[in-house]
Amino acid sequence: MQLQFVGCGDAFGSGGRFNTCFHVTGRQANFLIDCGASSLIAMKKLGISPNEIQAILCTHFHADHFGGLPFFMLESQFFSKRTDPLVIAGPQGLEDWFVRVMETAFPGSSGTKQRFDLTLKELKNGEAAEIGGLRVTPHLVHHGNPDGPFIALRVEVEDRIIAYTGDTQWTESIIKAAENADLFVAEAYFRDKQVPFHLDLATLEKHLPAVGAKRVILTHMSDDMLIQRGDVAYEAADDGLIVEF
Repeated sequence: MQLQFVGCGDAFGSGGRFNTCFHVTGRQANFLIDCGASSLIAMKKLGISPNEIQAILCTHFHADHFGGLPFFMLESQFFSKRTDPLVIAGPQGLEDWFVRVMETAFPGSSGTKQRFDLTLKELKNGEAAEIGGLRVTPHLVHHGNPDGPFIALRVEVEDRIIAYTGDTQWTESIIKAAENADLFVAEAYFRDKQVPFHLDLATLEKHLPAVGAKRVILTHMSDDMLIQRGDVAYEAADDGLIVEF
């Protein structure tokens, strides 16, 4: 199983990084976790074919995690001529937010008939959903209002478990999402500064024994965290980084 960090940045371009987007591939699986506003640019830079993506799993509707969908959709429709089905899955409210993001980016685009079958699947808290060969379980986290809900993801695929916090302050549901995961991708916005609705490394570190993940990689780091990354004992993401697990 392979995960490539297409983008691992925050909403503000800290470190010159692309918005959040992870590309996961296996023997048959090929999907994205989040699709931030800059994701199509980053995918093309890395040579990732949008047409091979089978599903996009979204943690919340903020632009640095969700705002790349209009570009992905229109590129698939008009340039790469996609014909294979696509599933976009995310929190409750996805169907409405999909229309809103499409209309905001390209007015009138939400009514365009795709050349391919598109399924919008709203995920229910704590309930596993089968999406192709994936078993996806969302867990509610706390990233503030408005525009929730916000979820962490637990994805079971080809005998591996991937977990991702999304954006959130610490909440016990993270343990359920990431318990004994083969790969746990966790927000570490600051090193030890606690701010509402975001996770800092010091707080995360206290709870890692309860999580019990086999491998932890930090992502969504602010400039404050990036200048200290060499002093921490955990792996940290970079745009383009490939992780085998």
